[in-house]
Amino acid sequence: MRSKLSISLQIVGIFLLSIAPVAAQQNPRQIDIDPEIIRNSPVLQRWLKQIPDVAAEIRNDPSFVPRIRIGYDQYPASNGASGWQVTVNDVLIGRTGVALNAHYQYRPDGSLNSYGADANYYLLPLGGYINVAPVVGYRRLETDHYKREGVNLGAKVILVPSRGGGGDITLQQTWVGLGTDEEVGISSISSGYALTHNLRLSAEIQFQNSRESKDSRVGVGVEWLLW
Repeated sequence: MRSKLSISLQIVGIFLLSIAPVAAQQNPRQIDIDPEIIRNSPVLQRWLKQIPDVAAEIRNDPSFVPRIRIGYDQYPASNGASGWQVTVNDVLIGRTGVALNAHYQYRPDGSLNSYGADANYYLLPLGGYINVAPVVGYRRLETDHYKREGVNLGAKVILVPSRGGGGDITLQQTWVGLGTDEEVGISSISSGYALTHNLRLSAEIQFQNSRESKDSRVGVGVEWLLW
């Protein structure tokens, strides 16, 4: 008896599961939302038209933002000389993964000046917490010991523990005159931490190595986030 009852219940369950999708299509549940709320919510309007692919948007929405930095520099290898810098970082061209950067460094005593611009191409999805990119551009360097200018080649890695400009760490290694007797290697690590929606504190350490001399720079500054 129990066996027959169990079989009957299984048959009823299978039947109900088979007709459930049809019933759902014929009697869709409606969400009762005040029309005024819908009119004032672009997000709701968008979702009612079409459910977006949130996972894809998170992967491709940049986790870092373009920014302008103004900073103060110290040069420990040059008897503590000081200077200042202005940089523009990670100005993305759409969602192509190509970002433009520019910088200008100046010491009032004229013993070290540097300026240049470059482009990098992020190889991983822009929304990730880590990304890598080759770097190509132009840089001019001027110190007490040498002057260099030419193509600047290398790579960078960016770590983004807090998306949307909240905080990141960038490591970059490039060379001017790569493979020549006048080669100069430039190694840097920089980081930023947001204080407000549009303002961050930043710090950077840089080493500049050539046959003639080894220079170093430590900088602190403020960054304005360009949204």
